[in-house]
Formats: sequence, C-alpha cells, structure tokens
Amino acid sequence: MCKTKLTSILLAFILLGFSCNVPLESKSYKNGVVVTAHYLASEVGREILQKGGNAFDAAVAVQFALAVVYPRAGNIAGGGFAVIRTSGGDYNSLDFRETAPKAAYEQMYCDEDGRVNSDLSKNGDLAVGVPGTVDGMVKLHQKYGKMDWKALLEPAIKLAENGVALSLLEANKLNDYHDQIQNQNKGKSLVPYLREGLFREGDTLSNIALSRTLSRIKASGRNGFYEGETAGLIVSEMEKHGGIITAKDLQDYQSIWRKPLLGEYRGHKIISMPPPSSGGVALVQLLKGAGMYKMNKYSFGSFEHIHLMVELERRVYADRAAWLGDPDYYEVPVNRLVDDEYLENRFAGIEMDKKTNSQDIKAGSVELIESFETTHFSIADSEGNAIAVTTTLNGNYGSKVMVEGGGFFLNNEMDDFSSKPGFPNQFGLVGGEANSIQPGKRMLSSMTPTIIEKDGKLFMVLGSPGGSTIITSVFQNIINKIDFKMNPQQVVDAPRIHSQWLPDEIYVETDFPSKEVVDKLKDLKHIVKPQSKIGTMADIFVLDSGEYIGVADTKRHKDSRASGY
Repeated sequence: MCKTKLTSILLAFILLGFSCNVPLESKSYKNGVVVTAHYLASEVGREILQKGGNAFDAAVAVQFALAVVYPRAGNIAGGGFAVIRTSGGDYNSLDFRETAPKAAYEQMYCDEDGRVNSDLSKNGDLAVGVPGTVDGMVKLHQKYGKMDWKALLEPAIKLAENGVALSLLEANKLNDYHDQIQNQNKGKSLVPYLREGLFREGDTLSNIALSRTLSRIKASGRNGFYEGETAGLIVSEMEKHGGIITAKDLQDYQSIWRKPLLGEYRGHKIISMPPPSSGGVALVQLLKGAGMYKMNKYSFGSFEHIHLMVELERRVYADRAAWLGDPDYYEVPVNRLVDDEYLENRFAGIEMDKKTNSQDIKAGSVELIESFETTHFSIADSEGNAIAVTTTLNGNYGSKVMVEGGGFFLNNEMDDFSSKPGFPNQFGLVGGEANSIQPGKRMLSSMTPTIIEKDGKLFMVLGSPGGSTIITSVFQNIINKIDFKMNPQQVVDAPRIHSQWLPDEIYVETDFPSKEVVDKLKDLKHIVKPQSKIGTMADIFVLDSGEYIGVADTKRHKDSRASGY
C-alpha cells in the first residue's frame, strides 16, 4: 500500500475518534452566516443580515447583544480587534483595544520593594483600562455600515429589557464568580448578577440599567458612552473606589484603523491583526515554520506533528515576550520578525528527536528598524464581505466591577501589560519593556482574528478566545484544514495542544494525543499537562459553490452557535 493512502487511512481513524457524534459536514448557507459564543447573539446577527444589513452592520448588533447575553466576555466597557475583508477584496483592521489611563505609570502595581501585587491588576477599579468597544463599533459603522445605527442597537436593548433565560453554562459561571462579583460591588444597588441563592438554568435575568445605557448609545452614538450620563457613572465609580480613569481619559479615547498583517501559507493568503496584537505576527511565524518543516508530511496526532508544533511555539512566544507591544509607543520590528531569513535561523535549532529546554531559548536577535475569557465572532454576508472580531473584558467578568446605574462590567485589561519585566500575567505570559505600562498606551494582546483567501476568493474566517492559547488554536485550525484536509466540523472539533515558552510545559486536551505519543514526549523530558479544553473556535468556511458553512465550537462551549440563511 502506498504511503499516501496509508496516511489517509490513519487520519480517518484518528478523526473518527472525535467526530463520531457530529455530521461530516455542517449545514451550508447561501446568503450569509454568523458564528458567536451565544445562540441569541447569533440570531441577532442573522436577523440583521436578513433585513438587508451587511456583515459589518451585523457585527455591531452582535457586539452589543453579547454585552447582554454573555456578560462574562461580551461587553461595552472592554475592547478588541476586527479584521475586515470587503466584497471588493480590500482589507482593513480596526484596533479598539483599551488604553492605559493618563495617570498610569510603569510600576503602579509594585510595592516599595519592587514586588508585584498582581491582585491590583486583576480585580477592582485600578485594573481597568479606558474602554474601546463603543468607539470601535461607531467607527466600524461609520466606515462600512449600511443600516441605521439605531436599528442595530435595538435588539440588544430589547434583550436587556425583556430578560434572557440563563443556560446551564451561564448559570454555573455566575455561581462560580458570585463571591468575587459581590466583593467588588458591596453597597451598590442595581447589580443584576447578584442574588441570595444560586442561579439556575432557565432563570430569566433582565438588566434595566444596561438597557438605559444602551439607549443612550443608540440615541447619541459615541457621546452616549464617553460623555454625558454614562461617562459620569464611570468616573463616579472610579472616584469612589480607587480607580484612575477620568472624564478626560474617556473623551480622548480613539480606536485606530491599522493596516492588516498579511502572510502566505501553501497558496493561501493570511490576513490577520498587527500590533498591538501579537496574534498576527505569531501566527505568520508559526505558519512559516510549519511550511519550512513541511508539517503536511506528518500524520495528525503523531509524535512528529505535536513535537514540531511545540518547538515552533516556544520560539515564537519567546519573541512575543521580547519584541511585541504598542507600535505607537515602541518600535516593533514586525517586518524582521516575519522575515524568511530571520525565521530560518530562528527555527534552525529544532531537532525532531530532541526537546529544546525553554531556558535555552531566548528571544531572537532583532535589530530594531522597527480571559481567560474572551469571545470571538465571525460573520460573512451575501455580498462576500467578511469580518472577524475578537473582543474581551480579559478575565471572566473583567475586573468584577459593575458600574452602578450602568448595568455593565468594567474590564481588567491593565493585567495585560508587563507589571514588571519577566513577571507573568494571569495567563503565565511574561513580557518586557515593549509592553511596559505608559499613559495612553495599548496593552499587548494575543487576540488573533483572521481571514484567509485562496486564489483571491474568501476561504475562511476564524478566531477564538483563550488568552495565550488563542494564537495556537487559530494556528491549528488553519493547518487542520490546509495540511490535514479535514472537513469544517472536524477542523473545529479536532483536539488541540498548547505550549508558550514559559512555563516549560505542553498543555494537551484530555482526548489528545495517544498514550504512546504522550509517553514519547515524556521520554524527551517534555512536561505534559492535560486540560479540559483549549480555545473555542468560531469558524466560517467557504465552499467552491460560494456557500458558507459556519461551525461553532459546541464541543467546548455548548452555548455557541452558527446561524445563517
């Protein structure tokens, strides 16, 4: 039997193990599809498309709906990134990442002896960065939207007013964080996510305060959040509880249009997010490494497949720690980091029968010429427009602080800065001077919203939450499709691994890989740690017919859904 046929048979058996309960192909849609972390938000997006809105209109409506139905990550007081491809083949990216307040300074989370108090950067008012979401949605609509702004806010307002029935997943999450939310909101009224007893599946929660906030944004756009009553509520929160965001911080915030980062992988164009996201740079580095070592010659789930991914990821995350940050404050050497010659030298030390110790891997030598809970949604419309949006409060429910009278949680994005060189954040990621705290600066991110073309046509739209695992989850979905020829459902359902330089460990989903492969990894002194899940993808695939297949990662997040027509 020829080697190619044998490999195909082996792959089929491997895939059978995790796809036996799902169809080989998900439902296809002719006119458009929306994939989000919550079925109600997906329905909101689909309805906007059906009413004549484009993908960008739907994205605005989905973002605000998620703030209501998915409050642990959906938000109006967080931030994120959007990668855009228009039906005419133009590319763009929108940076609506939060910024450090004007009163922020480099060692604001260190005591007099230089020791980091990480609780201050994770919980409470001092952990909050200046929110970017509302300004980002306004700018997105101004540039690309078709429908009336007010119509896009209406679904979220109705959901907040009428109430949302809790899924089992959301009820359990609110119960898990009850004490933390209560501790950060003592003495406040109108905190809809607190009660004496436990939340249960089917409980209906309304949020009248949030509906009023959304109504102000509906009526006044940007000024409905960054000025007037809502801004006053945020500033009052800061003044009462030790935060440092001022009215001037809110008034001065601006999201930024940036040139997307472009790459190529085996005949496919990669369109991803540039700094201050590390996602695009790291993704292009990983794909170029996979190409150099011909990832497609290995079998999915084999020792060689996993070992190679780990060795590539360690070197890429070491570069992330040293070189990535806000390009408006630090000369990020993007072109050099994705240069073929640089990467050939960077990956030259990889040996397929030997583990490289993370302590021996340093950032590459570059001459400067230059929440865990997050949520991602992907949308494509009948015209061929596509948008990938990753948005976050950082941790679950962000700083756990709810603005009294506003009905929304504030982010804890200040933890994404390097509080001190070499000190890890909540995801174990370390950083240096490039990501130090400075007033007005945007903190580094792992968010990796990505769009892929093949032969000039839309091919995939994808992204994931997952903190430091976002980059590796997106990377694996791409090679699952291009290298391992999986169908859409298999691409998303396939088990994943993650490694990030420090700590010197490999995280593997519990159903992956085989015991034989794990034993071989351990023989090379790899430290292998099982995880219940890694990432939660929201992918769109385009068939040769032009129809869309949307795949929600229901294996890892049961409330996620694709909705199209």
